[in-house]
Amino acid sequence: MDRTKIMDKLVALSKRRGFVFQSSEIYGGLNSCWDYGPLGIELKNNIAQLWWDEMTWWHENIVGLDASILMHPRVWEASGHVAGFSDPLVDCKTCKSRFRFDQLPIDQTEAQVRTWKLPNGEKGTTPQREDRKYCPNCGSSDLSDVRQFNLMFKTFMGPVEDSAAIVYLRPETAQGIYVNALTIAEVMRLKPPFGIAQIGKAFRNEITPGNFIFRTREFEQMEMQFFVKPTEDQKWMEYWLDKRFQYNSEKLGLSKERLRLHQHTEKELAHYAKSAYDIEYEFPFGWSELEGIHNRTDFDLSRHEEYSGKSLKIFDEETKEKYIPYIIETSAGLTRSMLALMCDKYDEDEQEGEIRVVLRLPPHLAPIKAAVFPLMKKDGLPEIAENLYRTLRKRHKVFFDVTGSIGKRYRRMDEIGTPFGITIDYESKEDQSATIRYRDTLQQIRISLDKIPEWLDQNIALER
Repeated sequence: MDRTKIMDKLVALSKRRGFVFQSSEIYGGLNSCWDYGPLGIELKNNIAQLWWDEMTWWHENIVGLDASILMHPRVWEASGHVAGFSDPLVDCKTCKSRFRFDQLPIDQTEAQVRTWKLPNGEKGTTPQREDRKYCPNCGSSDLSDVRQFNLMFKTFMGPVEDSAAIVYLRPETAQGIYVNALTIAEVMRLKPPFGIAQIGKAFRNEITPGNFIFRTREFEQMEMQFFVKPTEDQKWMEYWLDKRFQYNSEKLGLSKERLRLHQHTEKELAHYAKSAYDIEYEFPFGWSELEGIHNRTDFDLSRHEEYSGKSLKIFDEETKEKYIPYIIETSAGLTRSMLALMCDKYDEDEQEGEIRVVLRLPPHLAPIKAAVFPLMKKDGLPEIAENLYRTLRKRHKVFFDVTGSIGKRYRRMDEIGTPFGITIDYESKEDQSATIRYRDTLQQIRISLDKIPEWLDQNIALER
């Protein structure tokens, strides 16, 4: 299957089957803003819960936080966002489109001739390539001057809209962790190494959002900030690199051949970082960042100590000295993880002469775990099926469907990633059993009705 076509198919599938809709669509939509439908929110919540379990429940020294979206304006001055959180912006004077300058394509096809003098006084010529940025929309190189564009959304708090009332929608969730770090360490009696995890909304006024839900102006981050002794930063950096790569391949279930680590070069490093890596995934549009792991040193806490006037140092009982911890950050986008998973698991195969669309989602992440079908709408089969459905729905998200042929009902469930189909047929009336069909292999087995709840528990659980 041609992976370059997957994005268009996913966008269509997402709308058709209730994963993702364009925001405010009846009004023409709002660019790069999306609503998550009944299946989308289930999938998103399942991914978020998987991350939360992995980062908090399975670590005794990592706790959670839900910080406010609105924070004191000085937070963003200390973090550097007010002064430096900007992108280089240019306009095409021909078609009036707007772009990030550093993402414009370069035209290397035009050659200019450089003339120079030889030692004997003769002239020589050398063809040179002229690198020009140009508009990818119309091809013009008539661009405006580069200007810096701050990515933070600005609003006002209180009844008067003046400079004293300016606040910002947070562009990242990390700062909420930093300003609460020592309070949390004290109340939870934590000493380095310890972590604070958070899942929350962030907002960036991106110049060039796109690729469906990959880059949006409103998004959700899953971040864990790990506070360590300055002398132990490299050890913990290596630890979290390994843990997070393993998580994305084994827990989230992304194909290993579509995952890679990218180490930031000196030019790519953020001003606060000692070292940084991206876990990249090969999306249909190319390799792009899925999650970042950064050694932020003591930059953030030092800046907040300076701007707030409050000590953010930790006392070391062993050395009897105070120090500002270093921070190892793991930061992933929730909806970006969802998109990677859907891209990775989208598949098509041929069944009985027809193309079957199937999302091969891991059972523990699938929005609906099983579908219950009566073979016919008569002879008591719907009643048996509905009783089973009501039993299962107390434990898992399941679906009951009596509409259409059994083949069409299977296809609808395959398309949304439901791993198991349970069919009540005439034999069920005789032996109190049902047929269970596996989405991926199409294998069918018979199981007693009273054993199905436990069987389903075992087959959707993630091995720890």
